Amino acid sequence: MATIKERFKGKADELSAEIKDILKEHGNKKIGEVMLSQIYQGMRGVTGLVSETSLLDAREGIRFRGFSIPELQKKLPKATNGNEPLPEGLFYLMLIGELPTENDVNDITNAWQRRSHVPNHVFDAIEALPKSSHPMTQFVVAIMALQTESIFVRKYTEGLSKKDYWDAVYDDSMNLIARLPRVAAYIYRRKYKDEKHIQPDGLLDWSGNFAHMLGFEDDSFKELMRLYMTIHADHEGGNVSAHTTHLVGSALSDPYLSLAAGMNGLAGPLHGLANQEVIKWIYEMREELGVELPTKAQIEKYVKKTLKEGKVVPGYGHAVLRKTDPRFSAQMEFGKKHMPNDPLVNTVWRVYEVVPGILKSLGKVKNPWPNVDAHSGALLVHYGLVEYEFYTVLFGVSRSLGVLANLCWDRALGLPIERPKSVTTALVKDWIEGKEEILGD
Repeated sequence: MATIKERFKGKADELSAEIKDILKEHGNKKIGEVMLSQIYQGMRGVTGLVSETSLLDAREGIRFRGFSIPELQKKLPKATNGNEPLPEGLFYLMLIGELPTENDVNDITNAWQRRSHVPNHVFDAIEALPKSSHPMTQFVVAIMALQTESIFVRKYTEGLSKKDYWDAVYDDSMNLIARLPRVAAYIYRRKYKDEKHIQPDGLLDWSGNFAHMLGFEDDSFKELMRLYMTIHADHEGGNVSAHTTHLVGSALSDPYLSLAAGMNGLAGPLHGLANQEVIKWIYEMREELGVELPTKAQIEKYVKKTLKEGKVVPGYGHAVLRKTDPRFSAQMEFGKKHMPNDPLVNTVWRVYEVVPGILKSLGKVKNPWPNVDAHSGALLVHYGLVEYEFYTVLFGVSRSLGVLANLCWDRALGLPIERPKSVTTALVKDWIEGKEEILGD
Protein backbone atom coordinates (compact mmCIF):
# COMPACT_ATOMS: atom_id res chain seq x y z
CA MET A 1 0.00 0.00 0.00
CA ALA A 2 1.25 3.47 -0.88
CA THR A 3 2.57 5.63 1.94
CA ILE A 4 0.98 8.99 2.76
CA LYS A 5 3.93 10.73 1.12
CA GLU A 6 3.46 8.67 -2.07
CA ARG A 7 -0.28 9.37 -2.10
CA PHE A 8 0.41 13.08 -1.72
CA LYS A 9 2.88 13.02 -4.62
CA GLY A 10 0.31 11.27 -6.81
CA LYS A 11 -2.36 13.84 -5.97
CA ALA A 12 0.09 16.70 -6.55
CA ASP A 13 1.09 15.40 -10.00
CA GLU A 14 -2.58 15.12 -11.00
CA LEU A 15 -3.44 18.64 -9.84
CA SER A 16 -0.29 20.13 -11.32
CA ALA A 17 -1.24 18.77 -14.76
CA GLU A 18 -4.80 20.06 -14.33
CA ILE A 19 -3.56 23.55 -13.38
CA LYS A 20 -1.30 23.65 -16.45
CA ASP A 21 -4.31 22.89 -18.65
CA ILE A 22 -6.42 25.54 -16.90
CA LEU A 23 -3.73 28.19 -17.36
CA LYS A 24 -3.14 27.21 -20.99
CA GLU A 25 -6.82 27.60 -21.88
CA HIS A 26 -8.00 30.29 -19.45
CA GLY A 27 -4.87 32.05 -18.18
CA ASN A 28 -5.73 35.37 -19.81
CA LYS A 29 -9.20 35.60 -18.34
CA LYS A 30 -9.75 38.30 -15.74
CA ILE A 31 -10.92 37.08 -12.33
CA GLY A 32 -12.09 40.48 -11.09
CA GLU A 33 -11.27 44.15 -10.75
CA VAL A 34 -9.37 45.79 -7.93
CA MET A 35 -10.77 49.00 -6.49
CA LEU A 36 -8.51 51.80 -5.34
CA SER A 37 -9.89 51.45 -1.81
CA GLN A 38 -8.73 47.81 -1.75
CA ILE A 39 -5.17 48.82 -2.57
CA TYR A 40 -5.09 51.10 0.47
CA GLN A 41 -7.17 48.96 2.81
CA GLY A 42 -5.21 45.74 3.17
CA MET A 43 -6.14 44.18 -0.20
CA ARG A 44 -9.45 43.16 1.40
CA GLY A 45 -11.43 40.94 -0.93
CA VAL A 46 -8.76 40.80 -3.63
CA THR A 47 -8.54 37.27 -5.03
CA GLY A 48 -4.83 36.70 -5.49
CA LEU A 49 -3.95 33.36 -3.90
CA VAL A 50 -4.64 29.68 -4.35
CA SER A 51 -4.99 27.60 -1.17
CA GLU A 52 -6.07 24.01 -1.75
CA THR A 53 -6.68 22.96 1.86
CA SER A 54 -9.68 25.06 2.91
CA LEU A 55 -12.12 27.70 1.72
CA LEU A 56 -13.87 30.35 3.78
CA ASP A 57 -17.40 31.18 2.69
CA ALA A 58 -18.95 34.36 4.07
CA ARG A 59 -22.25 32.60 4.75
CA GLU A 60 -21.25 29.01 5.49
CA GLY A 61 -17.94 29.48 7.27
CA ILE A 62 -14.82 27.38 6.88
CA ARG A 63 -14.84 24.23 4.78
CA PHE A 64 -11.86 21.89 4.78
CA ARG A 65 -11.67 20.23 1.37
CA GLY A 66 -15.41 20.83 1.07
CA PHE A 67 -16.36 19.53 4.52
CA SER A 68 -17.89 21.77 7.20
CA ILE A 69 -16.82 21.52 10.84
CA PRO A 70 -20.02 19.64 11.87
CA GLU A 71 -19.39 17.17 9.05
CA LEU A 72 -15.79 16.67 10.12
CA GLN A 73 -16.89 16.07 13.70
CA LYS A 74 -18.95 13.16 12.38
CA LYS A 75 -16.68 11.82 9.64
CA LEU A 76 -13.09 12.11 10.92
CA PRO A 77 -11.69 9.23 13.01
CA LYS A 78 -11.68 9.69 16.78
CA ALA A 79 -9.56 8.51 19.67
CA THR A 80 -10.63 5.37 21.51
CA ASN A 81 -13.72 6.28 23.57
CA GLY A 82 -13.49 9.83 22.22
CA ASN A 83 -16.09 11.99 20.48
CA GLU A 84 -13.99 14.76 18.92
CA PRO A 85 -12.07 14.45 15.63
CA LEU A 86 -8.37 13.70 15.70
CA PRO A 87 -6.37 16.50 14.05
CA GLU A 88 -4.18 13.86 12.44
CA GLY A 89 -7.23 13.09 10.32
CA LEU A 90 -7.70 16.70 9.33
CA PHE A 91 -4.05 16.97 8.34
CA TYR A 92 -4.47 13.91 6.11
CA LEU A 93 -7.61 15.44 4.57
CA MET A 94 -5.85 18.75 3.87
CA LEU A 95 -2.82 17.01 2.41
CA ILE A 96 -4.46 14.24 0.36
CA GLY A 97 -7.92 15.71 -0.28
CA GLU A 98 -9.77 12.59 0.87
CA LEU A 99 -11.25 11.50 4.17
CA PRO A 100 -8.82 9.24 6.03
CA THR A 101 -9.41 5.78 7.40
CA GLU A 102 -8.51 4.90 10.98
CA ASN A 103 -5.36 3.24 9.65
CA ASP A 104 -4.38 6.45 7.83
CA VAL A 105 -4.76 8.41 11.05
CA ASN A 106 -2.81 5.83 13.03
CA ASP A 107 -0.01 6.05 10.46
CA ILE A 108 0.25 9.80 10.98
CA THR A 109 0.10 9.48 14.77
CA ASN A 110 2.89 6.91 14.67
CA ALA A 111 4.95 9.00 12.25
CA TRP A 112 4.70 12.06 14.48
CA GLN A 113 5.65 10.00 17.52
CA ARG A 114 8.77 8.73 15.74
CA ARG A 115 9.73 12.25 14.59
CA SER A 116 9.03 14.05 17.87
CA HIS A 117 12.53 14.19 19.41
CA VAL A 118 13.57 17.79 20.15
CA PRO A 119 17.34 18.46 20.23
CA ASN A 120 18.73 19.84 23.51
CA HIS A 121 19.97 23.05 21.91
CA VAL A 122 16.33 24.05 21.27
CA PHE A 123 15.61 23.93 25.00
CA ASP A 124 18.87 25.85 25.59
CA ALA A 125 17.66 28.58 23.22
CA ILE A 126 14.41 28.86 25.16
CA GLU A 127 16.27 28.95 28.47
CA ALA A 128 18.44 31.82 27.19
CA LEU A 129 15.35 34.05 27.19
CA PRO A 130 13.99 35.68 30.35
CA LYS A 131 11.03 33.80 31.80
CA SER A 132 9.11 37.05 31.48
CA SER A 133 9.30 36.80 27.68
CA HIS A 134 5.90 36.38 26.06
CA PRO A 135 5.19 32.71 25.29
CA MET A 136 4.92 33.50 21.58
CA THR A 137 8.40 35.02 21.63
CA GLN A 138 9.75 31.85 23.19
CA PHE A 139 7.78 29.74 20.70
CA VAL A 140 9.19 31.54 17.65
CA VAL A 141 12.74 31.38 19.02
CA ALA A 142 12.32 27.63 19.52
CA ILE A 143 11.11 27.15 15.93
CA MET A 144 14.11 29.11 14.69
CA ALA A 145 16.41 26.95 16.84
CA LEU A 146 14.85 23.83 15.30
CA GLN A 147 15.84 25.14 11.87
CA THR A 148 19.26 23.51 12.31
CA GLU A 149 17.43 20.23 11.60
CA SER A 150 16.12 21.30 8.19
CA ILE A 151 16.33 18.54 5.61
CA PHE A 152 15.43 21.01 2.85
CA VAL A 153 18.43 23.24 3.65
CA ARG A 154 20.84 20.30 3.64
CA LYS A 155 19.54 18.80 0.41
CA TYR A 156 19.24 22.19 -1.33
CA THR A 157 22.87 22.91 -0.47
CA GLU A 158 23.81 19.54 -1.96
CA GLY A 159 22.01 20.41 -5.20
CA LEU A 160 18.38 19.35 -4.84
CA SER A 161 16.40 19.17 -8.09
CA LYS A 162 13.37 21.49 -8.33
CA LYS A 163 11.09 18.53 -8.89
CA ASP A 164 12.11 17.16 -5.48
CA TYR A 165 11.66 20.34 -3.40
CA TRP A 166 8.32 19.03 -2.17
CA ASP A 167 9.92 15.86 -0.77
CA ALA A 168 12.27 17.68 1.60
CA VAL A 169 9.57 20.21 2.53
CA TYR A 170 7.22 17.35 3.38
CA ASP A 171 9.76 15.74 5.72
CA ASP A 172 10.60 19.07 7.37
CA SER A 173 6.90 19.79 7.84
CA MET A 174 6.21 16.38 9.37
CA ASN A 175 9.16 16.75 11.74
CA LEU A 176 8.16 20.26 12.74
CA ILE A 177 4.53 19.38 13.44
CA ALA A 178 5.68 16.37 15.47
CA ARG A 179 7.95 18.51 17.66
CA LEU A 180 5.79 21.57 18.27
CA PRO A 181 3.69 20.11 21.13
CA ARG A 182 6.87 19.20 23.04
CA VAL A 183 8.27 22.70 22.53
CA ALA A 184 5.02 24.45 23.45
CA ALA A 185 4.53 22.34 26.58
CA TYR A 186 8.12 23.02 27.64
CA ILE A 187 7.47 26.77 27.38
CA TYR A 188 4.27 26.45 29.40
CA ARG A 189 5.84 24.40 32.19
CA ARG A 190 8.90 26.64 32.26
CA LYS A 191 6.98 29.89 32.52
CA TYR A 192 4.03 28.90 34.67
CA LYS A 193 4.80 25.61 36.48
CA ASP A 194 8.21 26.20 38.11
CA GLU A 195 10.03 24.38 35.31
CA LYS A 196 8.55 21.03 36.34
CA HIS A 197 8.54 19.44 32.93
CA ILE A 198 6.56 16.36 31.89
CA GLN A 199 8.00 13.80 29.51
CA PRO A 200 5.98 12.74 26.46
CA ASP A 201 3.77 9.66 26.47
CA GLY A 202 4.42 7.73 23.26
CA LEU A 203 1.16 5.81 23.58
CA LEU A 204 -1.04 8.88 23.17
CA ASP A 205 -2.28 10.64 20.05
CA TRP A 206 -0.78 14.00 19.06
CA SER A 207 -3.30 16.19 20.95
CA GLY A 208 -3.65 13.80 23.89
CA ASN A 209 0.11 13.78 24.36
CA PHE A 210 0.18 17.57 24.15
CA ALA A 211 -2.43 17.78 26.92
CA HIS A 212 -0.41 15.30 28.98
CA MET A 213 2.83 17.31 28.60
CA LEU A 214 0.99 20.50 29.55
CA GLY A 215 -0.03 18.73 32.76
CA PHE A 216 -3.73 18.07 32.13
CA GLU A 217 -4.80 14.42 32.42
CA ASP A 218 -8.57 14.95 32.36
CA ASP A 219 -9.99 12.98 29.42
CA SER A 220 -12.37 15.80 28.55
CA PHE A 221 -9.46 18.26 28.36
CA LYS A 222 -7.76 15.91 25.91
CA GLU A 223 -11.02 15.97 23.96
CA LEU A 224 -10.95 19.77 24.03
CA MET A 225 -7.40 19.76 22.68
CA ARG A 226 -8.47 17.49 19.82
CA LEU A 227 -11.34 19.82 18.95
CA TYR A 228 -9.22 22.95 19.43
CA MET A 229 -6.37 21.67 17.25
CA THR A 230 -8.83 20.68 14.53
CA ILE A 231 -10.91 23.85 14.27
CA HIS A 232 -7.95 26.27 14.50
CA ALA A 233 -5.82 24.45 11.90
CA ASP A 234 -6.62 26.46 8.77
CA HIS A 235 -8.73 29.33 7.51
CA GLU A 236 -7.92 29.50 3.79
CA GLY A 237 -4.79 31.25 2.53
CA GLY A 238 -5.31 34.98 2.96
CA ASN A 239 -5.12 35.38 6.74
CA VAL A 240 -1.87 36.76 8.11
CA SER A 241 -0.32 33.55 9.46
CA ALA A 242 -1.20 31.48 6.39
CA HIS A 243 -0.26 34.15 3.88
CA THR A 244 3.01 34.96 5.62
CA THR A 245 4.06 31.31 5.77
CA HIS A 246 3.24 30.98 2.07
CA LEU A 247 4.99 34.24 1.16
CA VAL A 248 8.23 33.43 2.98
CA GLY A 249 8.13 29.88 1.66
CA SER A 250 7.78 31.19 -1.88
CA ALA A 251 11.36 32.47 -1.58
CA LEU A 252 12.35 28.81 -0.91
CA SER A 253 12.88 29.53 2.75
CA ASP A 254 12.57 26.20 4.54
CA PRO A 255 9.45 25.25 6.58
CA TYR A 256 11.09 26.32 9.86
CA LEU A 257 11.83 29.85 8.65
CA SER A 258 8.44 30.04 6.94
CA LEU A 259 6.45 28.89 9.97
CA ALA A 260 8.41 31.18 12.31
CA ALA A 261 7.44 34.11 10.10
CA GLY A 262 3.81 33.01 10.12
CA MET A 263 3.85 32.69 13.90
CA ASN A 264 5.16 36.25 14.23
CA GLY A 265 2.07 37.30 12.28
CA LEU A 266 -0.18 35.13 14.44
CA ALA A 267 1.14 36.92 17.53
CA GLY A 268 -0.50 40.20 16.49
CA PRO A 269 -3.56 41.54 18.39
CA LEU A 270 -5.60 41.63 15.17
CA HIS A 271 -4.93 37.95 14.50
CA GLY A 272 -4.07 35.15 16.94
CA LEU A 273 -3.60 37.31 20.01
CA ALA A 274 -7.31 38.14 19.93
CA ASN A 275 -8.17 35.04 22.00
CA GLN A 276 -6.06 36.52 24.80
CA GLU A 277 -7.81 39.87 24.46
CA VAL A 278 -11.27 38.30 24.87
CA ILE A 279 -10.47 36.81 28.29
CA LYS A 280 -8.83 40.02 29.44
CA TRP A 281 -11.95 41.98 28.46
CA ILE A 282 -14.29 39.60 30.31
CA TYR A 283 -12.10 39.64 33.42
CA GLU A 284 -12.06 43.45 33.38
CA MET A 285 -15.84 43.55 32.96
CA ARG A 286 -16.42 41.18 35.88
CA GLU A 287 -14.00 43.12 38.06
CA GLU A 288 -15.62 46.48 37.27
CA LEU A 289 -19.13 45.09 37.84
CA GLY A 290 -18.09 43.16 40.93
CA VAL A 291 -19.94 39.99 39.90
CA GLU A 292 -18.90 36.57 38.66
CA LEU A 293 -21.80 36.16 36.25
CA PRO A 294 -23.11 39.50 34.95
CA THR A 295 -26.71 39.84 33.84
CA LYS A 296 -27.49 40.61 30.22
CA ALA A 297 -28.47 44.14 31.26
CA GLN A 298 -25.10 44.65 32.95
CA ILE A 299 -23.28 43.25 29.93
CA GLU A 300 -25.21 45.54 27.60
CA LYS A 301 -24.25 48.58 29.63
CA TYR A 302 -20.59 47.56 29.74
CA VAL A 303 -20.49 46.82 26.00
CA LYS A 304 -21.90 50.25 25.20
CA LYS A 305 -19.32 51.80 27.50
CA THR A 306 -16.56 49.89 25.70
CA LEU A 307 -17.77 51.11 22.32
CA LYS A 308 -18.21 54.70 23.54
CA GLU A 309 -14.56 54.70 24.62
CA GLY A 310 -13.58 53.94 21.03
CA LYS A 311 -12.66 50.35 21.74
CA VAL A 312 -13.83 47.14 20.10
CA VAL A 313 -15.51 44.17 21.72
CA PRO A 314 -12.84 41.50 21.22
CA GLY A 315 -13.95 38.28 19.59
CA TYR A 316 -16.66 39.89 17.48
CA GLY A 317 -16.47 40.57 13.77
CA HIS A 318 -14.47 38.89 11.02
CA ALA A 319 -12.94 40.09 7.77
CA VAL A 320 -14.87 37.51 5.72
CA LEU A 321 -17.58 35.79 7.77
CA ARG A 322 -21.11 37.17 7.78
CA LYS A 323 -22.57 34.74 10.32
CA THR A 324 -21.65 33.19 13.64
CA ASP A 325 -18.31 31.44 13.20
CA PRO A 326 -18.98 27.65 13.06
CA ARG A 327 -15.86 27.24 15.19
CA PHE A 328 -17.58 29.30 17.90
CA SER A 329 -20.65 27.09 17.61
CA ALA A 330 -18.56 23.91 17.93
CA GLN A 331 -16.98 25.21 21.11
CA MET A 332 -20.35 26.28 22.49
CA GLU A 333 -21.66 22.74 21.96
CA PHE A 334 -18.60 21.38 23.76
CA GLY A 335 -19.24 23.75 26.67
CA LYS A 336 -22.89 22.75 26.95
CA LYS A 337 -21.84 19.12 27.10
CA HIS A 338 -18.91 19.36 29.52
CA MET A 339 -19.42 22.52 31.60
CA PRO A 340 -23.01 23.81 31.35
CA ASN A 341 -22.91 25.60 34.72
CA ASP A 342 -19.48 27.25 34.48
CA PRO A 343 -19.92 31.01 35.25
CA LEU A 344 -17.25 32.18 32.79
CA VAL A 345 -18.61 30.02 29.99
CA ASN A 346 -22.12 31.27 30.72
CA THR A 347 -20.81 34.83 30.59
CA VAL A 348 -19.53 34.12 27.07
CA TRP A 349 -22.98 32.86 26.10
CA ARG A 350 -24.69 35.93 27.57
CA VAL A 351 -22.28 38.22 25.74
CA TYR A 352 -23.25 36.32 22.57
CA GLU A 353 -26.93 37.09 23.27
CA VAL A 354 -26.23 40.80 23.74
CA VAL A 355 -23.41 42.00 21.49
CA PRO A 356 -24.71 41.22 17.97
CA GLY A 357 -27.87 43.27 18.55
CA ILE A 358 -25.87 46.26 19.79
CA LEU A 359 -23.42 46.10 16.90
CA LYS A 360 -26.28 45.76 14.40
CA SER A 361 -27.91 48.89 15.81
CA LEU A 362 -24.81 50.90 14.93
CA GLY A 363 -25.51 50.35 11.26
CA LYS A 364 -21.82 50.24 10.34
CA VAL A 365 -20.84 46.68 11.26
CA LYS A 366 -21.04 44.13 8.44
CA ASN A 367 -20.44 41.19 10.74
CA PRO A 368 -21.69 41.57 14.33
CA TRP A 369 -21.25 37.87 15.04
CA PRO A 370 -18.65 36.12 17.22
CA ASN A 371 -15.56 34.46 15.78
CA VAL A 372 -13.57 31.54 17.16
CA ASP A 373 -11.68 33.70 19.67
CA ALA A 374 -14.85 34.71 21.51
CA HIS A 375 -15.18 31.29 23.11
CA SER A 376 -11.92 29.34 23.23
CA GLY A 377 -10.39 30.99 26.31
CA ALA A 378 -13.35 30.31 28.58
CA LEU A 379 -13.14 26.58 27.88
CA LEU A 380 -9.43 26.54 28.72
CA VAL A 381 -9.98 28.46 31.96
CA HIS A 382 -12.55 25.90 33.06
CA TYR A 383 -9.85 23.21 33.12
CA GLY A 384 -7.33 25.41 34.88
CA LEU A 385 -5.33 26.66 31.90
CA VAL A 386 -5.78 30.24 33.06
CA GLU A 387 -2.56 31.72 31.67
CA TYR A 388 -4.16 33.54 28.76
CA GLU A 389 -0.86 34.77 27.33
CA PHE A 390 -0.23 31.16 26.34
CA TYR A 391 -3.42 30.79 24.32
CA THR A 392 -1.85 32.06 21.10
CA VAL A 393 0.81 29.35 21.35
CA LEU A 394 -1.98 26.77 21.37
CA PHE A 395 -3.38 28.49 18.29
CA GLY A 396 0.08 28.35 16.70
CA VAL A 397 0.53 24.62 17.28
CA SER A 398 -2.82 24.02 15.61
CA ARG A 399 -2.27 26.46 12.73
CA SER A 400 0.96 24.65 11.82
CA LEU A 401 -1.19 21.83 10.40
CA GLY A 402 -2.83 23.99 7.76
CA VAL A 403 0.02 26.29 6.78
CA LEU A 404 2.54 23.45 6.47
CA ALA A 405 0.13 21.28 4.49
CA ASN A 406 -0.22 24.28 2.19
CA LEU A 407 3.55 24.70 1.99
CA CYS A 408 3.86 21.09 0.84
CA TRP A 409 1.35 21.86 -1.90
CA ASP A 410 3.16 25.08 -2.85
CA ARG A 411 6.37 23.18 -3.56
CA ALA A 412 4.65 20.17 -5.14
CA LEU A 413 2.88 22.47 -7.60
CA GLY A 414 6.04 24.52 -8.19
CA LEU A 415 4.38 27.83 -7.30
CA PRO A 416 6.72 30.78 -7.94
CA ILE A 417 8.02 33.46 -5.62
CA GLU A 418 5.24 35.89 -4.69
CA ARG A 419 5.86 39.43 -5.90
CA PRO A 420 2.80 41.70 -6.23
CA LYS A 421 3.19 45.15 -7.75
CA SER A 422 3.01 48.22 -5.51
CA VAL A 423 2.44 51.85 -6.48
CA THR A 424 3.00 55.24 -4.87
CA THR A 425 0.28 57.70 -3.89
CA ALA A 426 1.84 60.13 -6.35
CA LEU A 427 1.19 57.65 -9.16
CA VAL A 428 -2.35 57.11 -7.89
CA LYS A 429 -2.97 60.87 -8.06
CA ASP A 430 -1.61 60.97 -11.62
CA TRP A 431 -3.92 58.10 -12.55
CA ILE A 432 -6.93 59.91 -11.03
CA GLU A 433 -6.05 63.01 -13.07
CA GLY A 434 -5.75 60.94 -16.25
CA LYS A 435 -1.96 61.26 -16.57
CA GLU A 436 -1.53 57.50 -16.19
CA GLU A 437 -3.82 55.09 -18.07
CA ILE A 438 -3.11 52.01 -15.94
CA LEU A 439 -1.72 51.91 -12.43
CA GLY A 440 1.50 49.96 -12.22
CA ASP A 441 2.48 50.00 -15.91
